[in-house]
Amino acid sequence: MNKLMLWLALCCAAPAWATADAVNTRADTAWVAGRVVRLDAARHKITLAHAPIPSLKMAAMTMPFHMDNTAPWSALKVGDKVRFTVREDNGTLTVQQVEVSP
Repeated sequence: MNKLMLWLALCCAAPAWATADAVNTRADTAWVAGRVVRLDAARHKITLAHAPIPSLKMAAMTMPFHMDNTAPWSALKVGDKVRFTVREDNGTLTVQQVEVSP
């Protein structure tokens, strides 16, 4: 009986990767190609026309992303070709890194 209870406890326990943080946060560590369409530093938003983002199951499109205070706003301008990484936190897509492509 004790082995059965142990087996049930192990089978029903949440796996280590299923913590709240892991479930609610996804990051694409691969660089994604894009082009800056709009910059709104006051609202911490950047609109990018971007290539598909496979890890987020997202097709190529033009959309706004959140950028934090550490973003290199002064290095970016509308029309720049860029590459970036993105993180999803509870439905908010945040650009983690961005750099201008040659």
